[in-house]
Amino acid sequence: MVVPFVVPGPTGTAVRARLHVSRLDAAVLTEVGVFLGALAAGDLAVRSREGLEHDSKTWAVRKRELTGVSSARWAGSITKAAHDQWALARRGQTAEMAWLRKQIASIQARLVRPLGAKADKREGVVRGYGSRAEWHAKSRRLHALRVRLARVETDWAAGRVRVARGGKKLTRLRHRLDQAGLSEQAWRERWKAARMFLAADGESGKRLGNETIRITATGQLSIKLPATLAQLANAPHGRYVLDATVAFQHRSEKWRDRITNNRAVAYRIHHDPVRGRWYVTASWKRAPVPVLPLEAALARGVVAVDMNDDHLAAWRLDIHGNPVGEPRRFFYDLSGSARHRDAQIRHVLTRLLHHTRATVAGAIAIEDLDFTDGRCREKYGRNKRFRRLISRFPTAKLKARLVAMAAEQDIAIVAVDPAYTSRWGAQHWQQPLTTSNRKVSRHDAASIAIGRRALGHPIRRRTTPPPHDRSDRVGHRTAQARPEIRRREEPRPRLPGPRTRSVPPGSGEKADDQRAQHRSEHAAEQQSWTQDSLLLSPEERFTCDTA
Repeated sequence: MVVPFVVPGPTGTAVRARLHVSRLDAAVLTEVGVFLGALAAGDLAVRSREGLEHDSKTWAVRKRELTGVSSARWAGSITKAAHDQWALARRGQTAEMAWLRKQIASIQARLVRPLGAKADKREGVVRGYGSRAEWHAKSRRLHALRVRLARVETDWAAGRVRVARGGKKLTRLRHRLDQAGLSEQAWRERWKAARMFLAADGESGKRLGNETIRITATGQLSIKLPATLAQLANAPHGRYVLDATVAFQHRSEKWRDRITNNRAVAYRIHHDPVRGRWYVTASWKRAPVPVLPLEAALARGVVAVDMNDDHLAAWRLDIHGNPVGEPRRFFYDLSGSARHRDAQIRHVLTRLLHHTRATVAGAIAIEDLDFTDGRCREKYGRNKRFRRLISRFPTAKLKARLVAMAAEQDIAIVAVDPAYTSRWGAQHWQQPLTTSNRKVSRHDAASIAIGRRALGHPIRRRTTPPPHDRSDRVGHRTAQARPEIRRREEPRPRLPGPRTRSVPPGSGEKADDQRAQHRSEHAAEQQSWTQDSLLLSPEERFTCDTA
């Protein structure tokens, strides 16, 4: 089991606002974005051809060539973006090689097993394939995966990446416009918008934190035009001032504090051709916050959350691991477009954070789930519906969004090992907590298991204390044992005086004498007595007299 840990907070912040631009502003932004996008595409091609031979000298050469047609700051932003995109592609190659090796090893282990052989977890043996046809298909897939792995390893060794500016998904959409219901003109509008480059990194100490794209406290936005497009300027020093103003509705105080103190703020302007809207995004780095210790995060209890495909099951637990109050369920819908799913995740997390603040809990416990191989048939079998369900579940996005939103509310996020939480929660907590007025689901019981694991308690539910009429009195043990107590209760404390209920502690000189206890086959200490016989009925007396 992985030890529960507090998830580190976010390292950056980003806010977005809409730009209500005029036709002239839209035309200027489009021309500047397309021009800089062409420079960015050419620089990315040069960076990709350099591969592993890239160094600071070649970087300086690229930046010098771009400075002549744009500006020094635009050249710095373009070269940095190209290097970041190349590094991201390299990380993608590393992840792909690890995934391919895992798939190859899984298929190889099953191919050597007899057909229809069952798995044995104790011996570490996987199951065999169900039929000869499936075995043959998997052997062909194994060959294809090996060829694919060899190609990726060759690219990795040569430092060669395969990147499409504008996105691979949009590139492939060009060949199936009929299926997507798009015209060629509509696709080209999306392609042009995706390949625009209107992004500038911030600089601390400069006016308003950015010299290239500048936004004042009143919302006035201006852009430093490239040298080639200097004729479009409508303000001194080759700048273009937009008619539209910017108003950040979220975290505006923090943004205004940064630009007032001339601290670095990065800006990105992008166009959404589907909606016909322009947006500006401001981002900056957050001050590093030390990770809160686990004991301090759980000092006020925890709200445990079980993530599911259509809802979040949450239950408040105190520091002893006992559920408090009623379970809560926050529903959402992951069908539809990506924008709809993103909004659903944002809304459900907002309700969860409000519930956490209302319960005065200081942390939220979640499972450290990873469904990166959710579409793998080798792990989840032929159940295509279940594989699709796992694949569309946004575990990484939900966790990242929850960490970012909880940091603003000073709520810690505790991640726990997800092993057997649903099974053990249903086994130990579902039936005892179900009443005639409350229906506890399997997911509600799983949230209790998650919370208890985060608090350091075993998931197994402890037995209740004995009643008063037994030798073990109520009070010498609790329903919750310490984590180090395994499969037993705590030792009984020694009480002074006789161990009897008829004599108070500290009184009775001969309380330890078993003859003083009114038990069977033992006489009393003071005097002996014999129970009188029962009264006879008239019939029984007549029988005795006759005898």
